[in-house]
Amino acid sequence: MRTTLLALAGSTAAQSLLPSNPGGAVAVGIQAPSYAGFNNATIGISRGGLAVCVSGTFPVTANTTRNIKFNYKLPQNQSQVTETFVEIATDGSPLVEQIVGGLQSAGGTFSIGGTLCTPANDTAPKGVQLLTHGVGFDRYYWDFAPGYSYVDAAVQNGYAAFFYDRLGVGVSEQPDALNVVQAALEVEIAHELACMLRNGTYSNNKFEDVIGVGHSFGSIITQAVTSEYPSAFDAAILTGFSVNSTALPVFLTALNLAIAGENQPYRFPAVPAGYLVSGTAISNQIGFFRAPGFDPAILALAEAMKNTVTLGELFTTAAVVAGAPGYTNPLAVVNGAEDLPFCFGNCSYPTNKAAMVQLALYPNVSSSNFGTYLAPVTGHGLNLHYGAVGAYHYIQSFLKEHNLGL
Repeated sequence: MRTTLLALAGSTAAQSLLPSNPGGAVAVGIQAPSYAGFNNATIGISRGGLAVCVSGTFPVTANTTRNIKFNYKLPQNQSQVTETFVEIATDGSPLVEQIVGGLQSAGGTFSIGGTLCTPANDTAPKGVQLLTHGVGFDRYYWDFAPGYSYVDAAVQNGYAAFFYDRLGVGVSEQPDALNVVQAALEVEIAHELACMLRNGTYSNNKFEDVIGVGHSFGSIITQAVTSEYPSAFDAAILTGFSVNSTALPVFLTALNLAIAGENQPYRFPAVPAGYLVSGTAISNQIGFFRAPGFDPAILALAEAMKNTVTLGELFTTAAVVAGAPGYTNPLAVVNGAEDLPFCFGNCSYPTNKAAMVQLALYPNVSSSNFGTYLAPVTGHGLNLHYGAVGAYHYIQSFLKEHNLGL
């Protein structure tokens, strides 16, 4: 089924978004990235064929004292899962306050899955974009289908792209869904990855510029890195993000979250308790898409490829967002103009919600170092819309204007 859907996604409409160089193998004479730093490594190309990539797993050691201890028993059935999110969305509900029981330590060495891509024209980039995906997807949100690949856009503009499965997602390790896989620990993992990219851990490449790029929960993680570790990123791009969280309960309810092993028994037969997925393609459309700005084949592919989220992540979504007075490097906020969870469906009303990020969180980022872009007729899943191409061009132009990776 997935092969058929990928073929549909590579239709004329999709291909027109970004140039592509289709093919199933690395071209003769092109130097693939080294296996260094990767276990069980494989070499391949990006969806549109503009990048040559190495994929595998690798250990990441990360620790935090800021995970939250929850006085909450994992749901034993779907009814309990549904009731949890109905309670969260209920006005005046004390659920969140009742279940928070202080802070706890979490961490260790985790197996993480990831991919490093470099341009297929055999250049050696000085800059790498560290791509952190959001809820409902795995790393391939960034390299989704021919014509819908942020990776292709980045490498076409001379950057390397490093994208990974967050802890608990895809081929990455799947530890305890409540106490371990939370936002605070994932911030530490992202920071460690940034340091490892700068230090030459992967493919023996010591990148001069490390650019943090996130989507949704991945932007929350990226933003928290800029707050806790202001020098980790030479620039940060936050997509699907704002400081307006009023629509998050609506978003979570709309996703109709389901126990992963029951909703997708063939894909997730052995995930631990507390791992969830969106309920149906309709749930996916409400949360991530906006018509008529997408190809129905892409929605079908998103449903077929949907991935897990933990209760610990959902309970700590807003716990790590904080002011970043020490961060002064370039920053851009890029949203679908009709993003549901972070804009309640309208990122321009009553003001530009992307622009408010600088005022609320980044007092020392100058106006010359800050930018925003709202992709028209585009929902929360920015990369899966026709409008993605404009957002891709804006981001790469923004980085070049600030001489990053050049």
